Amino acid sequence: MKSPSTRPGTPSLFAICLAFAAVYLIWGSTYLAIRIGVKTLPPFLLGGSRFSFAGPVLMLVAALFGASWPTFKQWRAAAITGGLMLVGGNGLVVLAERDVPSSITALIIATTPVWFALGDWIRPGGQRPSRRAWMGIMLGIIGVAYLSFSRTGDASSLVVPIGGLALLVTATISWAAGSLLVKHLEKPSSPWMMSGAQMSCGGVILLVLAALHGEFNHWRPDSVARDGWISLGYLVVFGSWIGFSAYVWLLKVSTPSRVSTYAYVNPVVAVFLGWFLLGEELSGHAIVAASVLLTGVAIVVWPSRSIASRSLSKSA
Repeated sequence: MKSPSTRPGTPSLFAICLAFAAVYLIWGSTYLAIRIGVKTLPPFLLGGSRFSFAGPVLMLVAALFGASWPTFKQWRAAAITGGLMLVGGNGLVVLAERDVPSSITALIIATTPVWFALGDWIRPGGQRPSRRAWMGIMLGIIGVAYLSFSRTGDASSLVVPIGGLALLVTATISWAAGSLLVKHLEKPSSPWMMSGAQMSCGGVILLVLAALHGEFNHWRPDSVARDGWISLGYLVVFGSWIGFSAYVWLLKVSTPSRVSTYAYVNPVVAVFLGWFLLGEELSGHAIVAASVLLTGVAIVVWPSRSIASRSLSKSA
């Protein structure tokens, strides 16, 4: 019998775990970086600068390692998915974080797996979520909701401006739609070339929106605080080059429901960073919430016995 890990083209368990760790941990920190960045950088300009720089550099590196440049159809797919994920998804999050705290933003973004499950269900030939998947999703949402109360102990902490709430809900739907389309549209064989093309397209669109929004009219580089530049650099290197590339690669080798579990873990990371970097108290409520969150993740991510049995039978 041949082990699945030895088959050509099958990613190793270590690579998959490393990619999940990047998406879980790095993206959990980007909410804080965005919150700091938008204090002195206009929102669309922040996102546009980030992606319009990160995308072409990533494409160039991928090409130097032998990846083929995208075809016209692949560029079109990158424009569609990059627009949905990086403009509709990330761009609206940056816009919302001018008024919405990063912790509450992470809470609302944690509903993304619901849109993943519904989107994968309603698409042609889609699959209805299992009871087990729904149980994991509900546990994750309960854990994130409980986590939000643990920050202040007051239910009023969940109150957000209606405009910010609408932006974030729209962002989650847009991100899920783009992520699901990635699996079904024609794309380069290199996930890094695909990531770079998506970021390039998304960055250009965000810069156009920045111009239409008048963000270039009153902005000057010397008005940006040092923390703002550091946040932008962090978002480019860690959030885009490492985190987003890992995310796109996982969409290729894993299932949308499993990849979407990052939305459960990111708020836990945000709370930990608040405690570690800003001296916020890590309460017992936060520990309980984290336990519930990770239980939900385990239920969704861990393969069922029937799936594991089928995988083993195919490897024989």
